[in-house]
Amino acid sequence: MAAVATCGSGAGTTGSAVATASKSNVTSFQRRGPRASGTNDSGPRLVSIAGTRPSVRNGQLLVSTGLPALDQLLGGGLAIGTVLLIEEDKYNIYSPLLFKCFLAEGIVNGHTLLVASAKEDPANILQELPAPLLDDNSKKEFDEDVYNHKTPESNIKMKIAWRYQLLPKMEIGPVSSRFGHYYDASKRIPQELIEASNWHGFFLPEKISSTLKVEPCSLTPGYIKLLQFIQNIIYEERFDGSNPQKKQRNVLRIGIQNLGSPLWGDDICCAENGSNSHSLTKFLYVLRGLLRTSLSACIITMPTHLIQNKAIIARITNLSDTVIGLESFIGSERETNPLYKDYHGLIHIRQIPRLNNLICDESDVKDLAFKLKRKLFTIEVDFIS
Repeated sequence: MAAVATCGSGAGTTGSAVATASKSNVTSFQRRGPRASGTNDSGPRLVSIAGTRPSVRNGQLLVSTGLPALDQLLGGGLAIGTVLLIEEDKYNIYSPLLFKCFLAEGIVNGHTLLVASAKEDPANILQELPAPLLDDNSKKEFDEDVYNHKTPESNIKMKIAWRYQLLPKMEIGPVSSRFGHYYDASKRIPQELIEASNWHGFFLPEKISSTLKVEPCSLTPGYIKLLQFIQNIIYEERFDGSNPQKKQRNVLRIGIQNLGSPLWGDDICCAENGSNSHSLTKFLYVLRGLLRTSLSACIITMPTHLIQNKAIIARITNLSDTVIGLESFIGSERETNPLYKDYHGLIHIRQIPRLNNLICDESDVKDLAFKLKRKLFTIEVDFIS
C-alpha cells in the first residue's frame, strides 16, 4: 500500500522512488532478510550421492541401470528401494549383459555391490564386467561403432511409418556429464577398479552344504540364506535409514542371477503345481520390504519362459516394481527374415512403478528392438512391428 500512495503523490516523488529501487535492485515485494539468499535455510535437502539424481516427476532418488537408453524408457532411471525384474531371453544370451552393465555402473560410481548367483561364482562375474566408455573416448568409440553399422538412408525412409514421425527421438549418443555411462562389450573392466570396489558375493553352492538339515518352511533353503545375507549387509554397513552411515552416504546395488531356476532349489520351472510354488513369491515379498527401508536397488534376472504356471508369473510381476522382457530372434522365424536383419530381438516394457503419484512416467514408444553391435548394446524403435 505504501508503494501505491507514493505513486499518487506526484511525479517527483515517483521518480525518486524508481531511482532508489534501481540502485538497490530490490522491489518492495522482495524479501530483504537473510532467507532470500538461502544461507540460513534449514529446510530439508535432497541426499547427494555419487551416481544418483532425483526424479523430475516425484523427487524419488534414481540410479542408472548402466544403459542410458533404458534409463530414458524407465522415466530417468531405477528408483532407490525398488526391484527391476528382467525376463531372460530364451537362450540367456543378452540378459546377462544387462545384468553386468548394472553392476559395472555401480563400480564406476563407487557403489557397494552384492552379487548373488547359484550358477557362477560372483568373483568370476565381476571379472567379466564390460569396460566403461569414459568421457575422453566415449564419443569416438560410439561414432566408430555407429558408422560401421550404419543403415542406408533410403532403407530408413522405407521402414519408418508415418506414425513414428511424431514420436520423440530416443537419446542414443553419449553426452558429457550425463547420468549413466556407456560400456564396451568387447572389453573387460580394468582390474584396478574391481580391486578398489566394495563388493559382497553370495554363491549358493558355498552357502548350503549337502549335509544340511532343512526344517519344514515355506521358503527354500537357498532363499532363506540369501535373505539373511542381504539383511546382514544392509544392517552391518548401515544402508538402512534407522542407522545413518558414518562415512559418506552410499548406495547398495543388489544383483541376483537366474532367480527361480532349479539351481536355487525351486521347482516352479519343473512342475505346474510344485511343492515350492509359493516360495519365490514370498521371497520377493520379503525382499521388497528390505529394499523399501534402505538405500538399495535390486536387479533380478529370471527364466520366466520356463515357469509352468502362468499364475505364478502374474504374482511375480505384481511383486516387482519394474518388469522388462527380452525376446531374442535366435531360433525364431524373425532370425531369417530380412526385415529384422538389423536387430537381434525385441524388448518389452511390461511394468513401470507408480511412485509417489497416481500415474507412471511411461514412454510413448511401444515398439522397441535391441541389437548388440560390435561394442555397444543399443535399444531403438522397431520400425517393422
